[in-house]
Amino acid sequence: MPYVVGDRGDIAAVVFGDPLLAPPDENRGNKILWVSRVPQEAGDPLKIEAYLDGSGTPVLREVPGGPGPSGIDLPKAGCWHLTLRWSGHVDTLNLRYVSP
Repeated sequence: MPYVVGDRGDIAAVVFGDPLLAPPDENRGNKILWVSRVPQEAGDPLKIEAYLDGSGTPVLREVPGGPGPSGIDLPKAGCWHLTLRWSGHVDTLNLRYVSP
């Protein structure tokens, strides 16, 4: 199973929808399981601030209830730099989305 570990090692993105597609495919989702290595507060959301390489405009996403299963769609193909915030923690990682 493909996965990416955050730069600090506090979170991992397990990519069930590999490859991640932008725009998303109608028949399958961009499924990511977020796994936190550090303690989290129940119900605290995972907030995602994503930047496409070469772009200064962030795309915001949120996973209600914190790290766990999600479907994260992003608007364009390319390498995305994500800043992840949950329960007082911050980590970063890169995810690649490709054209269908």
